[in-house]
Amino acid sequence: MPFYVGIDVGGTTSTIAIGSHDKRLVYLSPQFPTRSQDGPDATLGDLVAAVVDGLKPFKATLDDVITVSLATPGPATADGMLMPSPNLRADLWANFPMRAELEKRFQSVAHAIKVIYIGDGQAAALGEFAVRSGKIASSDCKSFSMPPQSDQDASLRSLFFMAVGTGLGGGEVRDKVVVRGAHGRAGHAGHLLLPNHAFRYEHDRQLKVGNTVVSAESAISLSALTHQLQYRLGLPQWKDHPLNQFHGTPKDKAKQLRQYAAAEDPLAVELLDDQAKALGMVLLMVNYVGDYDLLIIGGGITDMVPEMRQRYLANATDSYHTHALDGFRGLCRIDFSICGDSASVIGSLANAYE
Repeated sequence: MPFYVGIDVGGTTSTIAIGSHDKRLVYLSPQFPTRSQDGPDATLGDLVAAVVDGLKPFKATLDDVITVSLATPGPATADGMLMPSPNLRADLWANFPMRAELEKRFQSVAHAIKVIYIGDGQAAALGEFAVRSGKIASSDCKSFSMPPQSDQDASLRSLFFMAVGTGLGGGEVRDKVVVRGAHGRAGHAGHLLLPNHAFRYEHDRQLKVGNTVVSAESAISLSALTHQLQYRLGLPQWKDHPLNQFHGTPKDKAKQLRQYAAAEDPLAVELLDDQAKALGMVLLMVNYVGDYDLLIIGGGITDMVPEMRQRYLANATDSYHTHALDGFRGLCRIDFSICGDSASVIGSLANAYE
């Protein structure tokens, strides 16, 4: 039986999805470290090994794979050559022909495999659209539950997806087709510039992402939370905060914030409130341009307790409405991703079928 494979390479972790010939998601791997600090060779080896392992329960090998789709952080060319990225070490990854080199790896084992490319933000948008519209069929995959068919909407035509993770990715589906752009780089809403009042402190405005400060990603990402948390913990009002006694890197501390927010920790709640309000501004900007059916919040930020998810969504929606022109307030439908942190890899799989 032929199989199709979607791969999502993130700045921190990677995932693979395997689909059958009839567009059913049959396997979704656990997230595994990208090992980007070890360079492309280590990462490519891990990806091929993960696909081989994922095929084993079906008594299949790489010879049974038709197409592999690769999604990575951008920017990148339409053919998957990585440009300097805030989420991958430039000295190891800049100008690396990721798609072509991964294809060589696969073809050294199974010569018929073709590897195609899609940006990770574009993949996330396509994955969300594929699940919500029923483009990817109900699954036997135990690690991911498709929504009931009654929750799917075959009439859905457009959405914009914001992936809040290590960085801030974006992607668009319009007229049921993922938008790639003239050079394959459409959707980089994470690098829109925000007004100064989107940041609580002057220190927060100074996080440089790419070539600029006060970008959306410098307010809405794990990198942003790490930068902001370091400053907050040095302020007198937070000197006794438990994270000041936590032995770990600043990034390790920032990764604890969702757990602290679940316990109603004031500092964690403040940081996530600020992030959600900034995200509402970004969603407004993209909707001014795109006028979408849906605006979707996805990525690792979706992994919050229900009370914090509700608060985060309310803050983003309220910020959108506060800043919106009257004619755009009634058009807004903001929702969390129903794919959770799997949207990009499911979208990469949907891309493999195309």
